[in-house]
Amino acid sequence: MSFLTPLAFAGAALAVPIILLYMLRLRRREVIISSTFLWQQILRDSEANTPWQRLRRNLLLLLQLLILSFIVFALARPFIVVPTVSTGQIELLLDASASMNARDVNGQTRFEAAKEEALGIIETLGQNDTMTVIRVADIAEVIAPSTNDHNMLRSAIINAEPSQAEADWVAALTLASADAINTNNFNMVIISDGGLGDASGLPGVPGSIQYIPVGESAENLAISALATRALPGQTPELFAQVTNYGGQDADVIFDIRVDGELFSAERYTIPAGSNFPIVTTTLPDTFKTIQAGLTTPTDSTVTDFLRIDNSAWEINSGNNTRRALLLTQGNLFLEQVLRSLPEIEAFKGEIGRPLPTDVFDLYILDGWLPEGEELPVGDLLIIDPPQSTSLFTITGESEETQNPEINRNDPRMTFVNFANVNISRFKTISGIGWADELIWTDGGPLLVVGEQGGRQIAILTFDIHDSDLPLQITWPILMSNLLEWFKPREFISAPNGLQVGQSLLMRPAFEATRLQVTLPDNQVRELTIDQQTSVFADTRQPGVYRVDIYNGNEMIQTASFAVNLFSATESRIAPQESISISGNIITPTTREAVGQQEFWPWAVLLALFVLLIEWVVYQRRIQVRTVLRPAIKQRTTGVAR
Repeated sequence: MSFLTPLAFAGAALAVPIILLYMLRLRRREVIISSTFLWQQILRDSEANTPWQRLRRNLLLLLQLLILSFIVFALARPFIVVPTVSTGQIELLLDASASMNARDVNGQTRFEAAKEEALGIIETLGQNDTMTVIRVADIAEVIAPSTNDHNMLRSAIINAEPSQAEADWVAALTLASADAINTNNFNMVIISDGGLGDASGLPGVPGSIQYIPVGESAENLAISALATRALPGQTPELFAQVTNYGGQDADVIFDIRVDGELFSAERYTIPAGSNFPIVTTTLPDTFKTIQAGLTTPTDSTVTDFLRIDNSAWEINSGNNTRRALLLTQGNLFLEQVLRSLPEIEAFKGEIGRPLPTDVFDLYILDGWLPEGEELPVGDLLIIDPPQSTSLFTITGESEETQNPEINRNDPRMTFVNFANVNISRFKTISGIGWADELIWTDGGPLLVVGEQGGRQIAILTFDIHDSDLPLQITWPILMSNLLEWFKPREFISAPNGLQVGQSLLMRPAFEATRLQVTLPDNQVRELTIDQQTSVFADTRQPGVYRVDIYNGNEMIQTASFAVNLFSATESRIAPQESISISGNIITPTTREAVGQQEFWPWAVLLALFVLLIEWVVYQRRIQVRTVLRPAIKQRTTGVAR
């Protein structure tokens, strides 16, 4: 046994004043006597008042000296040399990914077992060793900076919680390596189940790496995919995929809940190590939320150790197909390009007859405009307009079609190239201050787009047949970009949902002042809108999130999105016997280094225990004196009478 602070033994000198207090104290006791013949008591009082007395046996004195010895022993910080994992400057990387929630280590989770391993390393830190603790989740964070303070390190480990997302090991290793600067004895300890993902992308790290594996079983069932689709005129379909990552065939019950109500529950047998597809074709048309779940039957002999990936959600984003009415005298190029776009359901009308009473999302008017009638209420794509309208005025025709230019900064012109497009003539228009010119020549605009009266409007000022545009690759690109712009702008874009930890880009309405996000556990996050786009990154729980957009206190937009795990890296929970970092194979470590095991806390506990005994003894003596004193007084007083 050795001591880190042997000078603390000098505190044993405090035993001298304790003993002196017992030797110097007066032992006077007042006694009522019955007769003056008892003057011999004066002699005894004189003896009691003598400053120096012979030290007598006293239980309280012995207990107080024992307490002092324990305290001095603890202050000396006794320790013994024990084997440990690492020494020096230690970077402890604690895996807090979703797979660490697997409950396969003697009834506790892998993360709980990992914390016990970390606490064991802290207990063996030497006097000159320091440790940094990094929690590795979707965001790598330092939960305890470099220190030798055991209490701080223990508190950081005990309070750490696992996440429900993939771990960002690249960021964690990069963060840990930053502490290697100006450090001679740099060591890294990784406590994990080995699910580090793609090892080829992990950076190299300085110093030595120690790996402590946790986890015992590979048995896990997961919903690895969930999606819905609805073709025009057909009922929605659901596709799901269940994966058995274990080594045994497993029976499961796969249930579907539609808007919170149980819709179906079927039993399936999932072969070991394989995927099992499930298709449901009878979903209701107007569903809002689908929740799929996995449970193991009571008679199952296979244990599913990870429960996080047993649920998945899907949001009905609505029918994105737009109904378009084409009014043309026979433009095959337009008809062909509309048929090639899956999100457009095109209908062809007859020129010269009144417009249909049905409402369409988009009206495409090619070389024709209704005479004496208002323009249709809806978005408009006008090609080669024959006459003026309330939106614009035709001023003539131009043949100055050379050197067309494009507004390259506009996203609607992405990949559009007019350098090789030849146009013989086009209409010149005015009164279009509400629109932006996207393509123009010296003679005037060829394409203008804008919004007027709540409608999106695009005007192509030339007849397609008077150009070779339909023969260019630019033609389908241009039409695709325009029709994409005509789609209603959604303020959130997550049609296939998000994975846990992914960020969501939101584009609220211009008049919006704030937005509110309700998490799956009903917690609410408030965000102030100070720019055109907002980013929400707190997607650390799987489930359904709701976004509400407000203008002051008035809600103007609302939408929901789903967040799922869907990670083979996390669902494949088989513990790895080794890990690979930058091509280096790291095997489980052994305790070859030398550490220090202190046991001063036990001495402090013993001191507190003895102090409790000393207090009990003292209280009992006071109680005895209090009980006996009235009896003595009564007896002596009675004799005096």
